Amino acid sequence: MMKEIGDHNITVNVVSPGFTDTEMLAENPEFKEMGAKMSPLGRLGKPEDIADVVAFLVSEQARWITGQNIEAGGGVV
Repeated sequence: MMKEIGDHNITVNVVSPGFTDTEMLAENPEFKEMGAKMSPLGRLGKPEDIADVVAFLVSEQARWITGQNIEAGGGVV
């Protein structure tokens, strides 16, 4: 897609969130605990953490970033 619309100065990127503390994880406390232990930061992501990455990508500061998959997972790979 980036090659199709790049000449319109539009960037195309993907954000892949990791373990994020949402209602989906609240249903399984063991999975939630496992996700927090896997992160070098020792916690789950918050929705705000993911939103900040998206906000950056749509900002003027990210104008030269395109065709990327940004992993926002707190170091869990």
